[in-house]
Amino acid sequence: MAFPMTAIESNAPPGPLADVLNILPGLALTGAIAGVAFAARLIPGLSIFSPMILAIVIGISLHNVVGTPHIAYPGVVFSLRRLLRIAIVMLGFQLTFAQVREVGGVGIAVIAATLVATFLFTVWLGSLLGVERRLAMLIGAGTSICGASAVIAANTAVGAEDEDVAYAVAGVTIFGSIAMFVYPVLPDLLGLTPKAYGLWAGASIHEIAQVVAAAFQDGRQAGEFGTIAKLSRVILLAPMVLTLGAALSRKSGVRGARAPVPWFVLGFVAIVALNSVMPLSLAIKPAVVTVTTFLLSMALAAMGLQTDFAKLRAKGAGPMLLGLGSSIFISVFALALVKLAM
Repeated sequence: MAFPMTAIESNAPPGPLADVLNILPGLALTGAIAGVAFAARLIPGLSIFSPMILAIVIGISLHNVVGTPHIAYPGVVFSLRRLLRIAIVMLGFQLTFAQVREVGGVGIAVIAATLVATFLFTVWLGSLLGVERRLAMLIGAGTSICGASAVIAANTAVGAEDEDVAYAVAGVTIFGSIAMFVYPVLPDLLGLTPKAYGLWAGASIHEIAQVVAAAFQDGRQAGEFGTIAKLSRVILLAPMVLTLGAALSRKSGVRGARAPVPWFVLGFVAIVALNSVMPLSLAIKPAVVTVTTFLLSMALAAMGLQTDFAKLRAKGAGPMLLGLGSSIFISVFALALVKLAM
């Protein structure tokens, strides 16, 4: 998306200082929205939503009611492109390879099989519903891995429009939130042990916060195992993005084309490896997690500031039906594997 030149861009002399001044208004705007999103979680009823989700809702509302100031565009783009990648790298501090080992071979197999099957099913169902393939891929990534974070990370390989990204984020958020309320009433009905229920929740609910909220409703054992299972699923974000990039590069048919290797994906894996050898101190880990979430919230606020309701409405109900179908599939498929394995 091309943006008009701002007054700062046109009057400031070239150089690093001008670049910094150029992005400050947009950074201030996305930062303020992220701050409001964090504060809004103190309101009763809103604490179940992550700041990332609230940030994109605020951003979309502001853009469509008031409009995004032109002077903020450079900083908005910087938040969406640069800060997003930095935040994804920082997600690595929340994971260790030891956590993956705790899930066990069977658990990892369930998670990996569910991820691959869900993504392929979503793309296939999207073709039946007439949903544009790139949008279907984003919905598949968000449903199969980790919600909004996976959608915006996968888009570095997919290259969809910002409105498609916003639509995918909205869909996986809605259906992940529904799962968060429905799952806790099912363990007894389905005959699931706490460990089996935790694995099911971790392998199939979209956002980390949603998994934590749903899994701990069945007790501490289910909550802890569900959280570890979900974090193990998040680590598959890196191979997913690299695989998507390689597949789309080959499909482009350009001779000599190489699959993109996003630096932030490699950085994410490197941080996980570092954290596995030298884990963050428990004293500073909460601060790192908060900063990571704040940067992701700024990125999603920026996305909202570029999203037009009219363009979302033009896509019709197909993508939302796809999100529903994909969410039902991952829940049923993961449950079947958990019942077989445990």
